[in-house]
Amino acid sequence: MKKLFLSLLLCGFQLIAQQDLPVDYFSSPLDIRLILSGNFGELRSNHFHSGLDIKTQQQRGLPIYAPADGEVRRIKVGHYGYGKALYLRHPNGYHTVYAHLQKYAGAIQEYVKKHQYEKETYEIELFPEPGVLSVQKGEIIGYTGNSGSSGGPHLHFEIRDASSRPMNPMLFGIDIPDSRDPIVNTIIAYPQGPDAQVNGSQNPVKLRIIKQKDGSYRAENTEAFGKIGFGVSTNDQHDGASNKNGVYTMVASFNGSEIFKARFDKFSFAETRYLNRFIDYAYYKNHKSRVQKLFRESNNPLSVITQDVNNGFIEIEDRFDSVYTIEIKDFRGNTVKVTVPINGKKSEITDQKLKGESIDYVYADQGNSITKGKFGVYIPSGSLYEDTYLQIESAGDTLHLHDDVVPLHKNITISLDVSNYTKEDRRSLYIGRKRYKGSPSYYTTYRDGSKLTARTRTFGTYVLARDTTPPEITPVNFQDGKWISKNETLELKIEDEISGVSSYRATINGKFILTEYDYKKDVLVYDFDDDIIAETEQNLKVIVVDNVGNSATFEATFYRKPL
Repeated sequence: MKKLFLSLLLCGFQLIAQQDLPVDYFSSPLDIRLILSGNFGELRSNHFHSGLDIKTQQQRGLPIYAPADGEVRRIKVGHYGYGKALYLRHPNGYHTVYAHLQKYAGAIQEYVKKHQYEKETYEIELFPEPGVLSVQKGEIIGYTGNSGSSGGPHLHFEIRDASSRPMNPMLFGIDIPDSRDPIVNTIIAYPQGPDAQVNGSQNPVKLRIIKQKDGSYRAENTEAFGKIGFGVSTNDQHDGASNKNGVYTMVASFNGSEIFKARFDKFSFAETRYLNRFIDYAYYKNHKSRVQKLFRESNNPLSVITQDVNNGFIEIEDRFDSVYTIEIKDFRGNTVKVTVPINGKKSEITDQKLKGESIDYVYADQGNSITKGKFGVYIPSGSLYEDTYLQIESAGDTLHLHDDVVPLHKNITISLDVSNYTKEDRRSLYIGRKRYKGSPSYYTTYRDGSKLTARTRTFGTYVLARDTTPPEITPVNFQDGKWISKNETLELKIEDEISGVSSYRATINGKFILTEYDYKKDVLVYDFDDDIIAETEQNLKVIVVDNVGNSATFEATFYRKPL
């Protein structure tokens, strides 16, 4: 049944090329030349990029225009992820999404602030009823910013179909200048099976490629035998930007016949994490370069793969010469070609396939419970893409849970017995993942008597950590007992260097005030434009709590003429 569902899913997605898309329906959301820092389908950590990241000239506050008539159907405000995000539904059934905003505009901003104050929370998710927040094409709906998990000011823009699956906005006529060919960085050959080999090796082999005068690439002659797959690290650069963006299509051919094709038109959020099966995950972790496999392995249902004859693998016979080619295009049709000449030769194996050396052999289609010292590890069925040898060891309060060179698709659970600690001491304990420097990164830790548990989708070294230090709160743009009538904002630095900030609350003269937390700068900001305080003497109280429950309180008095 699962295989049937995946087949239907793939067939449905492949029909996209036959659909009539409204190429003149959506206008640009920004009134500037569109230059991208990220494009649709680009390879990101654990996911494909679901939209366009449009540069905003290193500025915040550029107006965002509704690209078509529509209604606001969802608003989400968070510290992380999309930050301040807005979701519009349009009469033609498509949705558009805008993320990392500085603020919303007009009635939308008033609607959000009203509900934030009613619920006394900054983070909020709202679903306005139809007709409550309608917008017209060209109306300002918000302003660009850098909120959430954004690395710099830009607008993240998406177009989704009626089933909320992200689609490539360039299919709808969004114009992005691009006159440059894609770039090829790396080609890797992957022998499959006990008899397969490349240049005498049973392990993946990086091929030396040489750029030709016509802009194409050619690999040095390769000796191979048996079942082989290939992978490519490639990227594209648009006009006016140096960012390394993703490509649009990759087509592999063997002796002139197409055997594999990937095209980045559309995908679903349910499949996006399978990117970790699509790339050479270990190579990325070791070399910081994502090699896309031009073959479909088991447990890879990605719909961006639109053709895979023999799953994209080729069979090389002894004493027969062959040619493998890869053609890579960006959305504008700029093309680069890679040629790999292959000499069929069954040679003596000089580099045997690496074998796992561990007593922990985990089956991907079964649940696995493993105990190491005071730690327990549960790996549910479907967490791994294939059966895998794992190196799992414990020493005292440290668990080495393999290395982060194997991807995890589902959360696994780490449990830890802390019965040797007092009940009082247990309150400050948590499970963290060891970082290269500094304290362990906090993982949400649950307590059940003397047992701690945490969930993760990343292998690595985990430790039992402790945090008894409360957060620090420091005023930034005001002083206790001073007048600040000229201030537009009230800013405080809030920091917790061990387990991190969990929650905060601020009041003036006992009334809740809405403060925005920028975790990238550790700054808490209140905007006086909210105009909820009428008194001249204003008594500020801020409470900050970290992830294990340590709290700090800051109090100060300042004076300000009411607006």
